[in-house]
Amino acid sequence: MVQYTYSSHRTRHTERIRKQRAKYPEVAKKIVDTSDVILEVLDARFFEETRNLELEDEIKKQNKKIIYVLNKADLVKSSALSEIKRSVFPYAVVSCKDRKGIKNLRNLIKRLAKNMERVETREILKDKVVLGNGSKVKVGVIGYPNTGKSSLINLLSGKSSAGVGSDAGFTKNVQKIRLSENVVLVDSPGVIPEEEYSTSEKKKIAKMSLVGGKSYTQIKEPELAIDELYETHKNVLEKYYELESDDSEDFLEKVGRRKNFLKKGGKVDFDKTSREILRVWQKGEIKF
Repeated sequence: MVQYTYSSHRTRHTERIRKQRAKYPEVAKKIVDTSDVILEVLDARFFEETRNLELEDEIKKQNKKIIYVLNKADLVKSSALSEIKRSVFPYAVVSCKDRKGIKNLRNLIKRLAKNMERVETREILKDKVVLGNGSKVKVGVIGYPNTGKSSLINLLSGKSSAGVGSDAGFTKNVQKIRLSENVVLVDSPGVIPEEEYSTSEKKKIAKMSLVGGKSYTQIKEPELAIDELYETHKNVLEKYYELESDDSEDFLEKVGRRKNFLKKGGKVDFDKTSREILRVWQKGEIKF
């Protein structure tokens, strides 16, 4: 009887998550539909990986304005940032952690909004229509989970209006925050492109963990994510932990022993060690 009750609860929980997951991409698309300008918040460390090309295509189709916001710039070398800047426009380089680049982004948003107001005013005068005082420029904010959307909105607005959490997908609902008299920011839940989401494909799960799309506390097999991380950023990891290693298993072994993450019998707890490395990585303590 207990087993049946638990199973039923688990099934309902899984179904609820499935419905929620399906809802988020729709919410993001709706924000694109109803916004005049869209900020796509990207993790500067993983610029290409955190782009949502599906939504970018939709933005272009609708002829909407987009600003690429390169957040966590404090964790990336200036040479890497220069390379990114050549591939997108307009862009804003910011660091929510260091509160840098926020003023430039705010001015860019206001400048775009002002230009849009001028165009709208010209069209209205031509058609001899009076614009109501309630007209505002809507700036939608989209981005991969954990790229810092809510922190960015709070810094832009100068208020703690948007909730901030360390777990991926903390923002659950659409939130509207006033930036100025004529500009409203619209925050949305972090959205992983539908084609990239997976609960079973190990490679995709590992990638989501590395870019913060899945929290280090949520991933089922953290060692797989460390394999991926080690393969692409071996030198960065070894420099941070000040050690040399032969492969990812050897790396985990050495970090685990140094941290004293041991099981009975003196064996390294690879799960705990992997999660600790992911925690430090996702918190941005390991710089490129």
